[in-house]
Amino acid sequence: MLLSRLKPAHGAKKRKKIVGRGRGSGHGKTSGRGHKGQNARASGGVRPGFEGGQMPLIRRVPKRGFTFTPKPKYAVVSLERLSGFPTGSEVTPALLEEKRLVNHKKKILVKVLGDGELKHPLTIKAHAFSKSALEKIKKAGGKAETISAVSPAVKTTVSGPRGR
Repeated sequence: MLLSRLKPAHGAKKRKKIVGRGRGSGHGKTSGRGHKGQNARASGGVRPGFEGGQMPLIRRVPKRGFTFTPKPKYAVVSLERLSGFPTGSEVTPALLEEKRLVNHKKKILVKVLGDGELKHPLTIKAHAFSKSALEKIKKAGGKAETISAVSPAVKTTVSGPRGR
């Protein structure tokens, strides 16, 4: 066996159909497209799923409901802003709202972010903490307590006709 004598198996390579090269080729004149009509034109044809104007299957089949799960919206506060509280105090969402550090009118949940440094220990109660915030609170000797609250991200299932 020599590399120069290698060939593909008989019938493995098929010649491309050449159209529009005279009647003798068998694919001349209309190039296998028939006479006139939508499919005989350049860029002719119909889109996938088109059923000749009949109501398509996708629109004939009834639609049934959907599931909507919104992400919870947090009012964020940084550690830098919490460092203004006295040493050993307990920081709660109600206290943060009272000191006008968060606005509860628009957002329900409070999340503490790790921006800045915390110089003294605090007990912070919030709905969520970033990883860097947890590390910095522990490093300062404080506590981070996660509050469980009914989040606005309640899974809602709606059934009925599909809105268009």
